[in-house]
Amino acid sequence: MIGETVKKWCNENELFISDHQAEQFENYAALLQEWNQKMNLTAIVEPQEIAVKHFIDSLSVLKYISINDSAKIIDIGTGAGFPGIPLLIMHPSIRLTLLDSLNKRLLFLKEVCSTLDLTAELVHGRAEEYSRRPEYREQYDLAISRAVANLPSLCEYCIPYVKQGGTFCSMKGSGGETELKSAENAIRILGGKVESVNPFVLPDQSERTIIVIQKLKSTPEKYPRRGTKINKNPL
Repeated sequence: MIGETVKKWCNENELFISDHQAEQFENYAALLQEWNQKMNLTAIVEPQEIAVKHFIDSLSVLKYISINDSAKIIDIGTGAGFPGIPLLIMHPSIRLTLLDSLNKRLLFLKEVCSTLDLTAELVHGRAEEYSRRPEYREQYDLAISRAVANLPSLCEYCIPYVKQGGTFCSMKGSGGETELKSAENAIRILGGKVESVNPFVLPDQSERTIIVIQKLKSTPEKYPRRGTKINKNPL
């Protein structure tokens, strides 16, 4: 049922999805429900809600940005794998990094990747620390994050990962445009420029906003700051 719901939405939005990919979404949901009984991965547990609020919500970004099959992508604060794993199901040859500060979530994601026969780099760490490492800093075509922090702080966590000419995509709720106003200074300082703001409605009528930011120039070396400063004193 979950796979069929996702497949129907993809077809309606002109996104190709195979029967195998639809089955992968079905199996992903089963793992999510199973693991959620022993650890808190999500408050969304009903099949239809998983299909819409997790899977379709994650895939909605594909309506507003194009992803090259060989793109290098990092999902920051991935949690139970959203939006990274759904994007990997749709584009299995992307080079995906899933970063999260809780190791138990990464244990779940390791099981997901193994079961679904997917390949991703799993990183246990804090976003503001890993973006200072040369192998991660400004190395990604796309950094993406869903519902992690307010946008001014989120920009400082995410934009340092993006290479010049790359993209940072922030997936927000109905207040995304309001958050953007408070993030304009941070975006400029960190080397970005707003490319598009895309409000839309999920099949259950939930309101969402996808903000696409292009990286125009290198992020100054002093950013990101320590996590406490990022959150207490946003740029």
